[in-house]
Amino acid sequence: MQNGSGPLSYSFHAQVAMAERVIPKEWIERIVAEPELRTDDPNDPELERFFARVPERDDRVLRVIVNTRVLPWKVVSVFFDRRMRRRL
Repeated sequence: MQNGSGPLSYSFHAQVAMAERVIPKEWIERIVAEPELRTDDPNDPELERFFARVPERDDRVLRVIVNTRVLPWKVVSVFFDRRMRRRL
């Protein structure tokens, strides 16, 4: 997956979350490459939030939190964001 900085890397926490929530890397890579919404994280200036609906999961909104200040970009967390469902 290319995002201007090369392939993504994944924190241990992100890998565990992906396994527990059955979220494949392909979805994460797709959302980081073409987000419906991209915002700064209000709590950490090194992080950005990428959001998009996932058709394979009834259009639930997946939030991918990425440290875009490191190379390669590092996915630090990923989860379905119920609050964003009506916003996208």
